[in-house]
Amino acid sequence: MLLKIYENNPSPREVARVVKCLQDGGVVIYPTDGVYAFGCSMQSSKAVARLKQICGKSDDRLTVVCSSLSQISELARVDNPQFKVLKRNLPGPFTFILEASSRVPDKILGKRKTIGVRMPDNSIAQAILAALECPMVSASVKDDDEVVEYTTDPELIEERYDGVVDMVVDGGYGSLTPTTLVDLTDDEPEVLREGGGELIW
Repeated sequence: MLLKIYENNPSPREVARVVKCLQDGGVVIYPTDGVYAFGCSMQSSKAVARLKQICGKSDDRLTVVCSSLSQISELARVDNPQFKVLKRNLPGPFTFILEASSRVPDKILGKRKTIGVRMPDNSIAQAILAALECPMVSASVKDDDEVVEYTTDPELIEERYDGVVDMVVDGGYGSLTPTTLVDLTDDEPEVLREGGGELIW
Protein backbone atom coordinates (compact mmCIF):
# COMPACT_ATOMS: atom_id res chain seq x y z
CA MET A 1 0.00 0.00 0.00
CA LEU A 2 1.39 3.38 -1.04
CA LEU A 3 0.29 6.35 1.06
CA LYS A 4 1.14 9.87 -0.12
CA ILE A 5 2.04 12.42 2.55
CA TYR A 6 3.41 15.86 1.69
CA GLU A 7 6.49 16.91 3.63
CA ASN A 8 5.60 20.61 3.59
CA ASN A 9 2.30 19.95 5.36
CA PRO A 10 1.86 16.38 6.61
CA SER A 11 -1.84 15.52 6.82
CA PRO A 12 -2.79 14.54 10.40
CA ARG A 13 -5.34 12.10 8.97
CA GLU A 14 -2.75 10.30 6.83
CA VAL A 15 -0.18 10.37 9.64
CA ALA A 16 -2.79 8.76 11.89
CA ARG A 17 -3.17 5.92 9.36
CA VAL A 18 0.57 5.24 9.54
CA VAL A 19 0.52 5.36 13.33
CA LYS A 20 -2.44 2.95 13.50
CA CYS A 21 -0.52 0.54 11.26
CA LEU A 22 2.53 0.77 13.56
CA GLN A 23 0.45 0.37 16.72
CA ASP A 24 -1.12 -2.75 15.22
CA GLY A 25 2.35 -4.29 14.83
CA GLY A 26 2.91 -3.29 11.21
CA VAL A 27 6.18 -2.63 9.40
CA VAL A 28 6.32 0.44 7.15
CA ILE A 29 8.79 2.14 4.86
CA TYR A 30 8.99 5.88 5.46
CA PRO A 31 11.04 8.91 4.35
CA THR A 32 13.87 10.36 6.40
CA ASP A 33 16.42 13.12 5.80
CA GLY A 34 18.63 10.42 4.26
CA VAL A 35 17.54 7.26 2.49
CA TYR A 36 14.10 5.71 2.90
CA ALA A 37 13.90 3.38 5.91
CA PHE A 38 12.01 0.42 7.30
CA GLY A 39 10.31 1.20 10.58
CA CYS A 40 8.18 -0.39 13.29
CA SER A 41 7.10 0.45 16.82
CA MET A 42 9.69 -0.27 19.49
CA GLN A 43 6.87 -1.63 21.64
CA SER A 44 6.02 -4.50 19.28
CA SER A 45 8.32 -7.53 19.69
CA LYS A 46 6.74 -9.29 16.72
CA ALA A 47 7.20 -6.26 14.47
CA VAL A 48 10.87 -5.90 15.47
CA ALA A 49 11.48 -9.58 14.68
CA ARG A 50 9.68 -9.16 11.36
CA LEU A 51 11.67 -6.05 10.46
CA LYS A 52 14.92 -7.93 11.09
CA GLN A 53 13.74 -10.74 8.83
CA ILE A 54 12.60 -8.41 6.04
CA CYS A 55 15.80 -6.40 5.83
CA GLY A 56 18.19 -9.16 6.90
CA LYS A 57 19.66 -7.02 9.65
CA SER A 58 21.27 -8.31 12.81
CA ASP A 59 20.77 -6.55 16.14
CA ASP A 60 23.79 -4.29 15.71
CA ARG A 61 22.48 -2.88 12.43
CA LEU A 62 19.21 -1.56 13.84
CA THR A 63 18.69 2.08 14.76
CA VAL A 64 16.22 3.57 17.21
CA VAL A 65 14.54 6.68 15.85
CA CYS A 66 13.39 9.19 18.46
CA SER A 67 11.23 12.28 18.51
CA SER A 68 13.27 14.26 21.06
CA LEU A 69 16.53 14.50 22.97
CA SER A 70 14.69 13.54 26.16
CA GLN A 71 13.52 10.33 24.49
CA ILE A 72 17.12 9.57 23.49
CA SER A 73 18.21 10.22 27.10
CA GLU A 74 15.75 7.57 28.30
CA LEU A 75 17.24 4.93 26.00
CA ALA A 76 20.93 5.81 26.26
CA ARG A 77 23.39 7.01 28.86
CA VAL A 78 24.09 10.60 27.89
CA ASP A 79 26.56 12.80 29.78
CA ASN A 80 26.93 16.56 29.35
CA PRO A 81 29.54 16.55 26.51
CA GLN A 82 27.53 13.97 24.60
CA PHE A 83 24.32 15.91 25.12
CA LYS A 84 25.95 19.04 23.67
CA VAL A 85 26.96 17.15 20.52
CA LEU A 86 23.44 15.73 20.16
CA LYS A 87 21.81 19.12 20.71
CA ARG A 88 24.03 20.82 18.13
CA ASN A 89 23.37 18.26 15.40
CA LEU A 90 19.84 16.95 15.90
CA PRO A 91 17.48 16.78 14.22
CA GLY A 92 19.73 15.98 11.28
CA PRO A 93 21.18 13.24 9.05
CA PHE A 94 23.25 11.62 11.81
CA THR A 95 23.24 8.29 13.63
CA PHE A 96 24.91 8.44 17.04
CA ILE A 97 26.18 5.36 18.86
CA LEU A 98 25.74 5.58 22.63
CA GLU A 99 25.85 3.22 25.58
CA ALA A 100 22.36 1.75 25.96
CA SER A 101 20.32 2.17 29.13
CA SER A 102 18.40 -0.62 30.84
CA ARG A 103 15.18 0.71 29.26
CA VAL A 104 16.09 -0.65 25.82
CA PRO A 105 14.32 -3.99 25.26
CA ASP A 106 16.58 -7.01 24.82
CA LYS A 107 14.87 -7.81 21.52
CA ILE A 108 16.50 -4.69 20.08
CA LEU A 109 19.92 -4.89 21.74
CA GLY A 110 20.62 -8.60 21.47
CA LYS A 111 24.08 -9.10 22.99
CA ARG A 112 25.38 -5.60 22.38
CA LYS A 113 25.58 -2.84 24.98
CA THR A 114 25.38 0.14 22.62
CA ILE A 115 22.53 1.63 20.65
CA GLY A 116 22.35 3.71 17.47
CA VAL A 117 19.95 6.66 17.77
CA ARG A 118 18.51 9.06 15.21
CA MET A 119 16.31 12.16 15.01
CA PRO A 120 15.60 12.75 11.30
CA ASP A 121 15.17 16.29 10.02
CA ASN A 122 12.07 15.29 8.05
CA SER A 123 8.61 16.62 8.93
CA ILE A 124 6.82 13.38 7.95
CA ALA A 125 9.05 11.23 10.15
CA GLN A 126 8.73 13.75 12.97
CA ALA A 127 4.93 13.82 12.69
CA ILE A 128 4.75 10.01 12.78
CA LEU A 129 7.03 9.82 15.84
CA ALA A 130 5.11 12.55 17.68
CA ALA A 131 1.77 10.83 17.10
CA LEU A 132 3.16 7.34 17.86
CA GLU A 133 4.49 8.57 21.23
CA CYS A 134 7.25 5.97 21.31
CA PRO A 135 10.46 5.43 19.34
CA MET A 136 10.62 3.42 16.13
CA VAL A 137 13.10 0.67 15.37
CA SER A 138 14.53 1.34 11.94
CA ALA A 139 16.93 0.19 9.21
CA SER A 140 17.80 1.81 5.89
CA VAL A 141 16.32 0.45 2.66
CA LYS A 142 19.46 -0.97 1.06
CA ASP A 143 20.69 -4.01 -0.85
CA ASP A 144 23.79 -5.72 0.55
CA ASP A 145 24.93 -2.54 2.29
CA GLU A 146 24.67 -0.54 -0.94
CA VAL A 147 22.12 2.19 -1.52
CA VAL A 148 20.72 1.50 -4.98
CA GLU A 149 18.85 3.72 -7.37
CA TYR A 150 15.32 2.39 -6.79
CA THR A 151 15.53 3.33 -3.10
CA THR A 152 15.01 7.01 -3.95
CA ASP A 153 11.63 6.44 -5.66
CA PRO A 154 8.74 5.51 -3.33
CA GLU A 155 6.71 4.01 -6.21
CA LEU A 156 9.57 1.66 -7.10
CA ILE A 157 10.06 0.86 -3.42
CA GLU A 158 6.37 -0.03 -3.18
CA GLU A 159 6.64 -2.29 -6.22
CA ARG A 160 9.59 -4.11 -4.69
CA TYR A 161 8.17 -4.51 -1.20
CA ASP A 162 4.45 -4.86 -1.98
CA GLY A 163 3.14 -7.65 0.24
CA VAL A 164 6.34 -7.62 2.30
CA VAL A 165 5.71 -4.49 4.36
CA ASP A 166 2.29 -3.17 5.37
CA MET A 167 2.69 0.35 4.00
CA VAL A 168 5.07 2.57 2.03
CA VAL A 169 4.83 6.26 2.89
CA ASP A 170 5.41 8.35 -0.24
CA GLY A 171 7.12 11.51 0.94
CA GLY A 172 8.64 12.35 -2.44
CA TYR A 173 12.00 11.33 -3.84
CA GLY A 174 14.54 10.28 -1.24
CA SER A 175 18.29 10.66 -1.02
CA LEU A 176 21.08 8.25 -1.89
CA THR A 177 23.21 9.66 0.92
CA PRO A 178 23.21 7.69 4.19
CA THR A 179 23.55 9.28 7.60
CA THR A 180 26.89 10.22 9.09
CA LEU A 181 27.65 7.58 11.73
CA VAL A 182 29.26 8.92 14.90
CA ASP A 183 30.52 6.92 17.89
CA LEU A 184 29.98 8.84 21.14
CA THR A 185 30.97 6.02 23.51
CA ASP A 186 34.52 7.34 24.05
CA ASP A 187 35.80 10.68 25.33
CA GLU A 188 36.13 12.06 21.81
CA PRO A 189 33.46 11.65 19.09
CA GLU A 190 34.63 9.39 16.26
CA VAL A 191 33.12 9.53 12.76
CA LEU A 192 32.77 5.92 11.59
CA ARG A 193 31.04 6.73 8.29
CA GLU A 194 30.84 9.96 6.33
CA GLY A 195 27.33 10.76 5.12
CA GLY A 196 24.86 13.59 5.06
CA GLY A 197 25.37 16.72 7.12
CA GLU A 198 28.43 18.33 8.61
CA LEU A 199 29.04 17.36 12.21
CA ILE A 200 29.29 20.25 14.68
CA TRP A 201 31.49 19.30 17.63
